[in-house]
Amino acid sequence: MKVGEVMAERLLDVENLTVEFMSGGSTMKAVNGVNLQLDKKETLGIVGESGSGKSVTATALMRLIPSPPGKITNGKIHFNGRDLVGISEKEMRNVRGNEMSMIFQDPITSLNPVLTVGNQIIEVIRAHEKMTKKEASTKAVEMLKMVGIPEPEKRLKMYPHEFSGGMRQRVMIAIALACNPKLLIADEPTTALDVTVQAQILDLMKNLQQNHGTAIIMITHDLGVVWELCDKVNVMYAGRTVESTTTKQLYDNPLHPYTWGLLESQITVGIQEQERLPAIPGSPPDLSKSLSGCHFSARCPMATDICRSNVPELMEVQDNHFVACHLQSREQIVARKEGIFNATT
Repeated sequence: MKVGEVMAERLLDVENLTVEFMSGGSTMKAVNGVNLQLDKKETLGIVGESGSGKSVTATALMRLIPSPPGKITNGKIHFNGRDLVGISEKEMRNVRGNEMSMIFQDPITSLNPVLTVGNQIIEVIRAHEKMTKKEASTKAVEMLKMVGIPEPEKRLKMYPHEFSGGMRQRVMIAIALACNPKLLIADEPTTALDVTVQAQILDLMKNLQQNHGTAIIMITHDLGVVWELCDKVNVMYAGRTVESTTTKQLYDNPLHPYTWGLLESQITVGIQEQERLPAIPGSPPDLSKSLSGCHFSARCPMATDICRSNVPELMEVQDNHFVACHLQSREQIVARKEGIFNATT
């Protein structure tokens, strides 16, 4: 720690989180031994392809896994001094909204179409704070104003279908922040929005965090969003964390072959001759089947026998840089320079 630097205060510490789903007599480990750490006022990005376990991890943190068929089968979720896995559902309902809130990917399915936006914000406020309906209504107007919605008094009386996609997402952010939570989980909050609105939503979240000190977990497949918003990153593949470090370190020195694939498959602005976007070959594994070794080995051009037989542990290979890979440093750097993830015809 540097001289004069204040030690960060830990808000969330997830240890060996495992979530399983039963389907057709088989068990699928959607999240398999994931560890996460988040300090107060910090932003963590969780990235990976569809099916990597990002959203299931977020849902598990909120204790919203549908049971059946899903269940948290192992691990601890230490949040603000207590283990959320061990508390009752009644206690957890008080945590949701009051201390921890979530913004879902599609606001049109999250908002009740037959209730006005105002009623939905007021309902959340009164569920967690001792306010009269008039007091809650006044706060709802303040929340809409805070997230940049014009004419908030008028908008309070409107229904979700009368809002644009970007405005609906702002309403969801207003609802999520209504009770000043310590942690905001955002699950792909900009996916359905056009580029201009995406930028506005990201700027809004950054400003809200700076002004209110809320910690954020950003679930996304877009590494551009991670670079824009996050302090550190967890890269997930097939239910496991394969790399975890600061955002700058991930971009400057990515060490896992899967991370390379994600970075190289991003569109590079300004390159005129880029005819075809590099892609990771193959598809993610079927998690309902028994898998041996590294789950990425079937798609990794550097895989050896040990990769196919032994699961690599997440190890700290550099300062605050954790990687789950049997191969390290020299071989990886050489392979990256040779462009092993370039798309083939």
